[in-house]
Amino acid sequence: MPFPSPFPPLDIPRCNLLEYLFPSDQTPSDTPIWIDAKNTDHHLTPRTLLQWSKRLAMGLDMLGSKPGEVIMIHTPNHIFVPVAYLGIVGSRRIFSGANPAYTVSEMVHQISNTGAQFILAHPSLAKVTVEAARKTGLPDSHVFLFSDVPNASSGGLRDWRDFLPSPAEGDAYNFPKLTEKHAATTTATVNYSSGTTGLPKGVEVSHHNLVANLDQTIYMRYLKKPWDAATRPREVWIGFLPLYHAYGQLYTIAMAQKLQIPVYIMKQFQYEEFLRVIQTHRVTHLQVAPPIMVMLSKRPETAKYDLSSVTDILCGAAPLSKELQNEISKKLGCEIVQGWGMTEVTCGAIHVPGGVNDDSGSVGQLDPNCECMLLDDDGREVAQGQPGELHVRGPNICLGYWRNPHATKESLSPDGWLKTGDIAVVRDGWFWIVDRKKELIKVNALQVAPAELEAVLLEFDPIADAAAVGITLDGQEWPRAYVHLKDEFKGRVKEDHIHEHMKQKVAKHKQLVGGIIFVNEIPKLQSGKIMRKVVKDWAKKDAEAIKGQRPTAKL
Repeated sequence: MPFPSPFPPLDIPRCNLLEYLFPSDQTPSDTPIWIDAKNTDHHLTPRTLLQWSKRLAMGLDMLGSKPGEVIMIHTPNHIFVPVAYLGIVGSRRIFSGANPAYTVSEMVHQISNTGAQFILAHPSLAKVTVEAARKTGLPDSHVFLFSDVPNASSGGLRDWRDFLPSPAEGDAYNFPKLTEKHAATTTATVNYSSGTTGLPKGVEVSHHNLVANLDQTIYMRYLKKPWDAATRPREVWIGFLPLYHAYGQLYTIAMAQKLQIPVYIMKQFQYEEFLRVIQTHRVTHLQVAPPIMVMLSKRPETAKYDLSSVTDILCGAAPLSKELQNEISKKLGCEIVQGWGMTEVTCGAIHVPGGVNDDSGSVGQLDPNCECMLLDDDGREVAQGQPGELHVRGPNICLGYWRNPHATKESLSPDGWLKTGDIAVVRDGWFWIVDRKKELIKVNALQVAPAELEAVLLEFDPIADAAAVGITLDGQEWPRAYVHLKDEFKGRVKEDHIHEHMKQKVAKHKQLVGGIIFVNEIPKLQSGKIMRKVVKDWAKKDAEAIKGQRPTAKL
């Protein structure tokens, strides 16, 4: 039997996201909310953001863009990305953000797959954008320069401000109303999920999905605190998460507006600048992925800055070891909670309630209005405490994969169950993520979770970062690790030191019999997830190179 969230269901509005964020009976404030982290005089307030968003919506109408069409952006973070997001979504168009690191071929895939009619491209990325657009048949006149300052026409491209109506005309524009049915079926965003195989897939998220996940997340955020969202003390955020990604969109754009929390937006993540912004602006809450936690633990720069203003950290996007969680919590004297989510659940579906002092490494409890099942490979529910694939259902579950009915059918059942591919364990309503289903290493019929090995490796002080993977040698699979050492330990720490550490920490079948390889960097997405496919490819090439050799690590 599926089990539901332990929390009472929420009465979630079914409406246009813009109606939810900017209720008609409330006057938008003139308080700076989206602030340039390097130039704080450069900012947007709810009133100016709404005006710019309306002008963008009306300008797209004047260009001939129709409701239901995809508008792409290709830009690093800046304070006008929320304008694009809300103007596109609010006008019943579909927002799709491309990773600024994309190559031409990756851009071609997303432009072709979305069928985007117009693209807003940052000047620094315009060359890649135009080349990709041309390959898909999109004319240069449908690509506009898009940054936080006006741009002179360049290479035949006009600035996006050129097609906008006047501020007065924008003020008179009204975003279209959505019926309850249309709110649940109208696609708002198509964010691309990295997946584990094949090309990235566009995840269709509706207006109702977004509103639901905002309500669910806000509920969990303050659940066990001595205050609620309306009575909370001062909050200040830092916006470094990429805004083409669901995690950044939910917090930096939508939740910042809903809760009226100022957020200092970083155009580019640099660790020491991140620390400076926290110190200078007395940032209170961080939304991060595990790589940031590793930096807070391992990087010497951390000690140079005053981070005492930080009271709360939410860590998501990838598993975080309880050891690292507890170390940072003690180091900064702050509350750290985890959550679980994926693009397909809009952003999150499981959270440790705010105010709970959890030191177990759990990702928390099911959000309100959600239910789940844990199933084995044969589709049978597993016993409590046993690992199983997480299946989840709720109002935040996506509509499916954009223009990909096969992938939708594989992952989403007709009655709304999402097959997540994540292996979880549940005890008394609390969840722990073991690993991705396709990433588990099988050693003599025993399953080994790469995330567990990585967490143990990171406990060894000389290691800055690590990725674990299975390698098949002589017909048997063994755990193998790719390790990035801190600079001061390079050349000093050898494989034997790490093997000795692992022997003290994990069972025999989890030892790194497949070998330890030192690398300069662990490949990761901006969301913080290890690029498993890249690491698996490394292991395959290594296996070919050492074919016929037996593992040499001592057990």
